[in-house]
Amino acid sequence: MAQQSLDLFGNPIETKGDLKKEFGANPFTILDTKDGLWQARKKRWINMGIKSEVGRDAVTYHMKDWADKKSAEGTLKGNKLPSDTSIFDPVLCELMYRWFCPDGGSILDPFAGGSVRGIVANYLGYHYSGIDIRQEQVDSNREQALDILGVENLPQWYVGDSNIVLEHNWQKQFDLVFTCPPYADWEVYSDMQGDISNMEYDDFIFTFESIMRKACKLLKVGGMAIVVVGEVRNKKGEYYGFVADTVKLMQRCIGMTFYNDAILATSLASAALRAGGNMKSGKLVKVHQNVLMFKKT
Repeated sequence: MAQQSLDLFGNPIETKGDLKKEFGANPFTILDTKDGLWQARKKRWINMGIKSEVGRDAVTYHMKDWADKKSAEGTLKGNKLPSDTSIFDPVLCELMYRWFCPDGGSILDPFAGGSVRGIVANYLGYHYSGIDIRQEQVDSNREQALDILGVENLPQWYVGDSNIVLEHNWQKQFDLVFTCPPYADWEVYSDMQGDISNMEYDDFIFTFESIMRKACKLLKVGGMAIVVVGEVRNKKGEYYGFVADTVKLMQRCIGMTFYNDAILATSLASAALRAGGNMKSGKLVKVHQNVLMFKKT
């Protein structure tokens, strides 16, 4: 621990707090989820009762990680989700809201998924509106939010195809768009029509762009759209180019400019276990996600 500076009389010198204290984390282009402060805050959020994985039906949910598909299917036979099912990081939510949304601002999430982004937003005094195609997911989110936040402070979750719901007359604009779409077909959440996770890649990108265009139309000028994505592989083991495709499609949205990007360095917990198998085919173990930020001008 750094020693506190003293003046000539032995009195503490007041200095500006470090960046982590001022911003909650270093506002750098690498966001380290393994940092001790990050982990402590994540634990506090989880201890509140956030269970972002709840609401995913193991009967219809499956992974298309082609290298590990067999083991994932074996897990599902026990009616359990795979152990590496994606769970959104509540500390990332906290930081993105505090850095890029005005106090009490409104947040739009066209790919809501689990409860975490909505609960963190409303707990911190923001106003969250999320859309998910699956009724059971929204029901689970609402139940968790009611337990944690109470009936007076519930996030707004809407059930439906975002491509359709976003065409409704919203009568408002949002301060921030913050979302995490399906990573192509890495995780398939349902076989429902309109669920982009079960689409072939070209159809997935086309529909993803359509949804983001509509979401960005509802974003205030000067507001940010933040999209958390990660690269995924096709059946041949090759990368789709999902991250680059996301940048391109967002730049085609009216008024949107590519403004920031960051690497979210994730846990190494299972990386060592996967390394041996991956390297047999020359594949590095991916331990990061991409946080892409676009500003509306």
